[in-house]
Amino acid sequence: MTLRLGLLSTARINGVILAGAGDTQLVDVVAVGSRDGAVAQAYAAEHGLERSHGSYEALLEDDDVDAVYISLPNGPHHEWTMKALAAGKHVLCEKPYSRRPEEVDEAFDAAEAAGLVLAEAFMYRHHPQSAKARELVRSGAIGRLRSVHATFSFPLRDQSNVRLSAELDGGALMDVGCYCVSGSRLLAGEPERVLGEQVLAENGVDVAFHGTLRFANDVIGQFDASFVAPDRQRLEAVGEEGTMLLTTPWKVSDGGILLRRADGEERIEIPAADSYRLELDDFARAVAGEREPLLGREDALGQARAIDALYRSAESGEAVTL
Repeated sequence: MTLRLGLLSTARINGVILAGAGDTQLVDVVAVGSRDGAVAQAYAAEHGLERSHGSYEALLEDDDVDAVYISLPNGPHHEWTMKALAAGKHVLCEKPYSRRPEEVDEAFDAAEAAGLVLAEAFMYRHHPQSAKARELVRSGAIGRLRSVHATFSFPLRDQSNVRLSAELDGGALMDVGCYCVSGSRLLAGEPERVLGEQVLAENGVDVAFHGTLRFANDVIGQFDASFVAPDRQRLEAVGEEGTMLLTTPWKVSDGGILLRRADGEERIEIPAADSYRLELDDFARAVAGEREPLLGREDALGQARAIDALYRSAESGEAVTL
């Protein structure tokens, strides 16, 4: 049975969700909701959607919608996830779900109590490159893991952008740094202690964030995330016998992994794939009861705990133990 998905907002990122849904038989985007009825109607007409709703509440009341994709800015994620779950809808919520671990627990408690699926939409995790990278590290392809280095940045010059809104939980750590945290956790597990440094805009939102994460077995992770640096993305794992490099770990474009060891270099080719389509397929199969979602409570909670600790460290100037 095809999952009938509604879009909660008309955010630009919906475009990649619509494209991904167009390539799968498991999901059909059938409706959109906006705070402005005319905007919703125009959006539905432009994208060939069956129905439009002039409020988010009306979308949640639509009996012909099984699940919603929440593409709102970070701040309202939890509020509208809880409302969607209360309305009986499965939820795919754009990353990061929240910087507050207690909200993650509350949401997953509500989803489990209602028999609904809730998933955090970290699309890169669904690309086969991510699974292969973790497999290589865990299988000892570079020897004992010693450190992880992650980067994600782009210049954000529009000062009115919601990514710079304190009220909407904006900031470099929440927008791009969350990928670095997630990627480091993917390879090294959950951090035991973190240290954060941030560069703040006048409104108190971080425009750059640098973090150090200490994992079990003396593995050290370092990352930098920024709105005031050029376009950059990178994920590197350093082991005692070699290194593994992903040059496009988050927005995968080349789908390749470079291994460097004493015996030379090896490039591992990864088949091209649409991360968003795979994300939708995973969500639909979880709703159908075929399997657990790739990203459930444990991952979302680990992510929120790490982000929360990094912010507390940056504010206090001291390392924070998780």
